[in-house]
Amino acid sequence: MTLPEQAPELAAQSVTTRQADAVDKQRGVVAALSAYLLWGFLPILFHLLEQAGSVLIVAERTLWSLVLLGVFIAATAGFSDIRSVLADIRRMRVIALSALLLVCNWLLYVWAVETGQVLEASFGYFINPLVNVAIGMVLLGERQNRMQTIAIAIACVAILIQAAGIGRVPLIALGLAFSFGFYGFIRKTAQTGPATGLFAETIVVAPLAMGYVVYDIVRNGVGVHADPTMMLLLIATGPATAVPLLLFAYGVRRLRLTTIGMFQYLAPSIQFLLAILMFGEELNPLRLLSFALIWLSLIVFSWDSFNQRRRLAV
Repeated sequence: MTLPEQAPELAAQSVTTRQADAVDKQRGVVAALSAYLLWGFLPILFHLLEQAGSVLIVAERTLWSLVLLGVFIAATAGFSDIRSVLADIRRMRVIALSALLLVCNWLLYVWAVETGQVLEASFGYFINPLVNVAIGMVLLGERQNRMQTIAIAIACVAILIQAAGIGRVPLIALGLAFSFGFYGFIRKTAQTGPATGLFAETIVVAPLAMGYVVYDIVRNGVGVHADPTMMLLLIATGPATAVPLLLFAYGVRRLRLTTIGMFQYLAPSIQFLLAILMFGEELNPLRLLSFALIWLSLIVFSWDSFNQRRRLAV
């Protein structure tokens, strides 16, 4: 077949490929948006479970996540990856450290919801991207340009104003931002996939989680486990943890980082609105100013990141 004869066939293949890529990107957008929406509305679930207590919620969350991830990994024939991770002592040390950070992050977040401090928790996740930049500067020796430095400086001012607005250091916000920032940093060195890594992490902490559930039942009786509604909500913490992560992993493989970067502010924005409109938390002028500054810093940071990627694409 000559080149002129092949041209229509090649053109049709090109159109088909572009259509397939477009469909793949659309699915990625839906998956990523769904993940951030689910993360955004997560405080509602923890608010409904507040009588269970933050430690029991995290223990149950760990165990039910393990069950769901186990089913997912079995369905995708991923147990060979799990065995290789569990057999690697170096990776398991990293996994154990990341598991500790993740549990601390979960405990702090659930406790923040339980004690009516969702507004501060949302502030923590707003500053998380800038904390990631700071970690890269300190631990990896990464250099930041002028716009990124300005964004970090604005964020520091915002944190100081937030402290003035609540009358103390915003430890919840800083704890959430730094625990998740270091979690992401450490997970990069573990070289495991999202589902495999989370499954390995939950295996590490599952004995402690099961031990606490047994201890709670022995000490306080069946308690919330005797209430069918509460029990269903506790079981729901498993899908509420694992499903957004799996959706995010699906989306991030199909979208540009710029797109994902814009989506990441959706969850704390929803939490911000929930704190004010549903949970009735107070937003005084100083706290509002601190949020306005953190949004400004994120606009500066995101705009700079967008411009950098556009220059690299040229």
